[in-house]
Amino acid sequence: MDRRIALKNMGLALGYTVATPTLLSLVQGCNEVKAADWTPDFFTVEEGNILIKLVDIILPKTDTPSASEVNVHVFIDRFINEIMEEVQQDLTKLSIDKFIKKALTDSGKEKAEDLTTEDLEPLLAAGLQATEEEEIENMELMIKNTSAAAKGENDAVSEEAIRYSFTKNLRDMTIWGYKTSEYVGENVLAYLPVPGEYIGCGDLNELTGGKDWSL
Repeated sequence: MDRRIALKNMGLALGYTVATPTLLSLVQGCNEVKAADWTPDFFTVEEGNILIKLVDIILPKTDTPSASEVNVHVFIDRFINEIMEEVQQDLTKLSIDKFIKKALTDSGKEKAEDLTTEDLEPLLAAGLQATEEEEIENMELMIKNTSAAAKGENDAVSEEAIRYSFTKNLRDMTIWGYKTSEYVGENVLAYLPVPGEYIGCGDLNELTGGKDWSL
């Protein structure tokens, strides 16, 4: 496999590999959480509120629900808390802290709870607008120096690379959580609760109307 493709596909390798039964159990638990009752398990309350805003920037409400409306923020918080290894948890804490501090600096505000979607969106977009070469370089740095970065060793990885890693992984997890949510699985993707005939080489447009299969 081409090295560029391999590196760009390693987002899920940074702590996101999980057995299917565990994932299904996690998703089921997220479906039962009411938005008004949510208290983060991993993030602080302030970070949790920022997370809600960020996932809705990535997947806003259109003719389908927004990410937070299907509890993607709950999925991400629980996945990090229950599935990720400690070094990845430490890196996530460091990353969101640096992201929030940068957003506060750019917006001229002092408290995280005062940050709005308008304050967060430019920083999130900037983190996702790296060139291909920058993506490869940042990913290599994060893979090589994850442990050092998680310990806050400032010379291990630049803040820009850490913010890039945070925004890319957040985007990947948001899309993953959205596609595995109950509502999206049953109402947006192609859903077949009782599998029928297997057609390995069928045209996707003919089989599902162009939709991905629900996981």
